[in-house]
Amino acid sequence: MTDTSAPSTAPAGRPAARPVVVVAGRPNVGKSTLVNRIVGRRAAVVEREPGVTRDYKALEAEWNGRSFDLIDTGGWLGRGDELATKVSRQSERALGSADVILMVADATVGPTDEDLETARLIKRLGRPVLLVANKVDDTNREGPAWDLVSLGLGDPWMVSALHGRGTGDLLDAVVARLPEAGEATTDEPTSGRDPDVPRIALVGRPNAGKSTLFNRLVGEERSIVHDMPGTTRDAVDTVIETDDGSFCFVDTAGMRRPSRTELGTEHHAVLRALDALDDADIALLVIDATVGATHQDQRLAERVGAAGCPAVVVLNKWDLVATDERKDVLAGVGDRLAFLGSAPVIRVSARTGRNVHKVLPAVREAVDAYHTRIPTGALNRALRDLQVKHPAPGARIRYGVQGASDPPTFTLFATARMSADYLRYIEHQLRDRFDLGPTPIKLRVRIGGR
Repeated sequence: MTDTSAPSTAPAGRPAARPVVVVAGRPNVGKSTLVNRIVGRRAAVVEREPGVTRDYKALEAEWNGRSFDLIDTGGWLGRGDELATKVSRQSERALGSADVILMVADATVGPTDEDLETARLIKRLGRPVLLVANKVDDTNREGPAWDLVSLGLGDPWMVSALHGRGTGDLLDAVVARLPEAGEATTDEPTSGRDPDVPRIALVGRPNAGKSTLFNRLVGEERSIVHDMPGTTRDAVDTVIETDDGSFCFVDTAGMRRPSRTELGTEHHAVLRALDALDDADIALLVIDATVGATHQDQRLAERVGAAGCPAVVVLNKWDLVATDERKDVLAGVGDRLAFLGSAPVIRVSARTGRNVHKVLPAVREAVDAYHTRIPTGALNRALRDLQVKHPAPGARIRYGVQGASDPPTFTLFATARMSADYLRYIEHQLRDRFDLGPTPIKLRVRIGGR
């Protein structure tokens, strides 16, 4: 059943002074039920069958004297048939017009791959967002709802759209984030961003050579190059076509310690750089090899790790490092950046172009591994083999599943807790067995199972 009471174009005729709140999420999480609860009537079609809402619909809502347009969207899916693709595009257009986004997830199910993909899309828009954990009908369901924190959208607002529990507090938070009259967003969605093109953020300290490397990577490819303005920050995303595929490069400001960053232009440039990192599929951490890995490089690497994306370490200005000092430089990088795990270290000279051709293949390998999904059968055969080779002391893994990708995330059902050393062993074995390269790997252990 499809609601066709509103056209599939954006509500261009709405008053410019009235802000827009967009309700988004994957299919069947209760978006339309929440919309009906907020507007106080059955304005949106609600059925148990997923995909009921297709065209997005703008409704006038009010809370505590503040009026706003509330847009109910169809469930967003990163992939699917032609209809699902069209519905997803309509949802993306609506999101682009939002002043506040309500990202709705099903607390009884927990984070899914579709939730993760939707969250990534929403974060790229840079709009205020509230994570709504729906179907929290009582306090007993609040505990599992905290698993949704892994979506990276902050703490969840726990509500029951069906029964109204928690919706008043949620609306208080929405109103607090609405722009003042006359400042509401009126633009059509302008993302124009292809989700299949990996986004690569070049990060590093000032004067490490990021811009030189950026120009070398972009200018050396002799292929289709175009610039498009970023949708949420004053940056230019440069998309290039290469033999290794399409890539979107984002050059960022050099990041220094907060105590050395002045308020104003530089401060905001650093904030935009951090946003670019959070938005990236992969980070190129550029280090000045003549200085070596510093404490600030280590802090930046920690920030990369917190962003959850794979990293490629680029030691720039390698040609300026004396031969007898190179071993110490590499040792310092290995020591300070050890927590980046299997991140490759590429020694280049962006100025001369030496070894720059090795960067893009390393990026492609990291991106492919980041999106890897391993069949459950293959995963459990690997878990069986690695336990035969080296059993866990006092514990046994019954079976495992991959709950998510971006990065690959595995849940292991075990008979007892396992040590951190054994979990590192599992990670290394899975990385080698499935060629996961430099991508981060997350392991979760649950006691029990079939």
